[in-house]
Amino acid sequence: MSKKNSYLGLAVVVLIFAIIFIPKIHDRIVNGTTVDSNRSSDAVNQSKGLEGRKSGDMITINEVPSFTFTNQNNKTITNADYNDKVYVVEFFFSTCPSICPVMNKNMQQVQDAFATNKDFGIASFSIDPSYDTPEVLKAYADSYDVTHPNWNFLTGEKADIMKLSNEGFKLYAAESAEAEGGFEHSGMFALIDKDGNVTSRIDENGNPLIYYNGLEQEGIDMLIEDIKKIL
Repeated sequence: MSKKNSYLGLAVVVLIFAIIFIPKIHDRIVNGTTVDSNRSSDAVNQSKGLEGRKSGDMITINEVPSFTFTNQNNKTITNADYNDKVYVVEFFFSTCPSICPVMNKNMQQVQDAFATNKDFGIASFSIDPSYDTPEVLKAYADSYDVTHPNWNFLTGEKADIMKLSNEGFKLYAAESAEAEGGFEHSGMFALIDKDGNVTSRIDENGNPLIYYNGLEQEGIDMLIEDIKKIL
């Protein structure tokens, strides 16, 4: 094949691609359906009321499923204990050698910002409940100067906690022999409104943020700001 024919063939392929795919890409951008790859597509699909929303506006993602676990004081805690409260959810384990200390140090900032607000709470679910008994979680809470009465460190059946994490909140958690401490999990926080719904802001791209980065100050600052909005 001559060089001229090769260039002609390449031009035809490029033209076909442009005709078929560029309009589709344009439509996705215009309609606001593009999302960052590290976000849950399921949660994005469940979000409501994006039309006419601007950056910083709050939006409902999905309803929190019912749960029943035991806290660090050996008290049974259910989602009903958070009725009419704005609260933050995380998944962690007490022997985590990597991201959990950062997450809970940052969660202290959130606690301190609402130290006297009875309508605020935090739910920290252990993904290693066989080790994280109420007694262990009590010592762990004390080590992080937990003073807010609505900050519960929760333990229970592992299968129930893993299901709540991966299916209920869509925050990844799993056992892994290759991971430090034997578990992998998300470093994100979920924000729950007074009606029991995961809620979040619209980001600068017009998409739901969905979760707040528990490892970076920017994420904590946004979380505190948004808690104030919905309290």
